[in-house]
Amino acid sequence: MDFDTFLKSISKIEHIPLPGNDSQIKMSPSYRLKLIERQGELMKNSRKAGVMALFYPDLEHQTKLILILRKTYSGVHSAQVGFPGGKLEPEDPSLEYAALRETFEEVGVPIGAIKVLKAMSTLYIPPSNFTVYPFLGITQQTPEFIKQDDEVEDLIEVSFNDFINEDHVGTQMLMTSLNKEVEVPVFKLNGHTVWGATAMMLSEIKDLIKTVL
Repeated sequence: MDFDTFLKSISKIEHIPLPGNDSQIKMSPSYRLKLIERQGELMKNSRKAGVMALFYPDLEHQTKLILILRKTYSGVHSAQVGFPGGKLEPEDPSLEYAALRETFEEVGVPIGAIKVLKAMSTLYIPPSNFTVYPFLGITQQTPEFIKQDDEVEDLIEVSFNDFINEDHVGTQMLMTSLNKEVEVPVFKLNGHTVWGATAMMLSEIKDLIKTVL
């Protein structure tokens, strides 16, 4: 989609209600559904993080979304696809700022170049005990991405048309944090499998944007 067309459409979302859990659940692994009723309770003692779903124009002025492939490490999100973002630090004035700061640190887009359009629904992540606060943002200039080499393995520039195409949604057998192989809903984007919390947040973003297209 041409970025000017995208901007015209996305400008309408400010006052549209969030799809919320109904959208997130569509991409939820079955074992997570049991935690939905306890989510509010679990969030009370969780750590907090902000992430950014950042849309931008590429050099051909086509709309793209930036995702990252995390480094392989000993943590629960090792080698997974996610949004730029990270935990709330004591010096951060807000979770929105944390998302902006971490986006700059991880992919090099300056804080002042990003316009945050909407805060999306929060999501609790049981394996890491984080409550994630996603934000939907845009930058109107084609970014010159700078990868944070110690945390980010690769940058994944996803075409907006691929993102909203239902042909890129399916299921796959994957090994979970419970050391159990289960069939989970996935996005297939740029040759990567996106599942779990990131897929759940992407699902709500996709459903919200589709209401204004």
